[in-house]
Amino acid sequence: MSRKKATSSDVAKRAGVSQATVSMVLNKKYNVSFSREVIRKVEEAAAELGYELPRRKARKEGRKEKLLVVLCPNLTNPYYVMLLQGIESRATEQGYGLFVCNTQRNLELEERYLKMLPSLNPQGVVYTCNPSRCYMPMVEELSRKIPFAVINNQNEKLDVDAVELDNSKLGRIMARHLLDLGHRDVAYIAPPLTVRQKQRSKRVEGFQKEFQEAGLVDHVVIKAANESIDKDIPGIDSEYRIGYDLTRELLSEHEELTAIVGLNDMIAFGILDALHDEKYRVPGDMSVMGCDNTLFAKMKKVSLTTIEHFVIYKGRDACDIIMKKINTHDRKYADMEPVSIYHVEYEPRLVIRGTTSYPPNRRSRKK
Repeated sequence: MSRKKATSSDVAKRAGVSQATVSMVLNKKYNVSFSREVIRKVEEAAAELGYELPRRKARKEGRKEKLLVVLCPNLTNPYYVMLLQGIESRATEQGYGLFVCNTQRNLELEERYLKMLPSLNPQGVVYTCNPSRCYMPMVEELSRKIPFAVINNQNEKLDVDAVELDNSKLGRIMARHLLDLGHRDVAYIAPPLTVRQKQRSKRVEGFQKEFQEAGLVDHVVIKAANESIDKDIPGIDSEYRIGYDLTRELLSEHEELTAIVGLNDMIAFGILDALHDEKYRVPGDMSVMGCDNTLFAKMKKVSLTTIEHFVIYKGRDACDIIMKKINTHDRKYADMEPVSIYHVEYEPRLVIRGTTSYPPNRRSRKK
């Protein structure tokens, strides 16, 4: 008859201590102070009885946390929050968690996060804007090992999967709406129009081109914020302040204006408040437009005319691209992995609300 295997209870009886003490002593967990005598008794009792600690179940090899990394240029604009909402809703459905990196449009931060990616071991990466040009080689190299999806400006040449946005088309739609209403003298307010932020310039260029084809390009005033703003850490109201401050400047410099456009809704909100403080009626004295159709644009007190380009859907699609890439990688076809590049684009739509109308017949303000 085989000898019964000793238990921790047997060791406890032999050493004259509790079972918990046996467990802590033999597992070397000395978070409770034990005397040398107690430790000696437990170890000797275990040796005499031939007691061995139960082996822990080994963690399954190859098990990975299902993680997606998302790189955002800022989290102060509702546009990026909407993108994150779309990404997270789809990721959650598929059992993935998100690790969000806010680059704050800082090159050093962006590089730091890119270098962290291999150690984070994500199943996929989503860029919610164009990667900085100086890091495109790094992005393309990483994309050979980790599925990438970029929500980008259509005019950029990227060898990675993309949910695309034709910013030039957005600018044209905004301009066409104002031209159809009869506006001739208009202004466009934008954040800094630098080489790094080419998507902004494309939207402005589209707006100008539509007025140029109407023979009115000289009637368009482009007012862009100083480049130094992009070097600062963005505040919660950075884009709103651009709209507000530059509108005040425009009103003192150009009395002939009948419409002011913001590159996005946040800038348009600043424009509206500046006009309110200067006693302009909207749209009676001045029409205002934004872009992105964010939540606040729909509020009845705001009722902002804007452009819908299905931001939440873009976030979901970027996540879907990652999932397709993962599934493709897991399947074998003729002993080789297929290479595919996905491109998705939505047709933008004009959303007419209460901030645009025909230009006033005469330049007058309600004081």
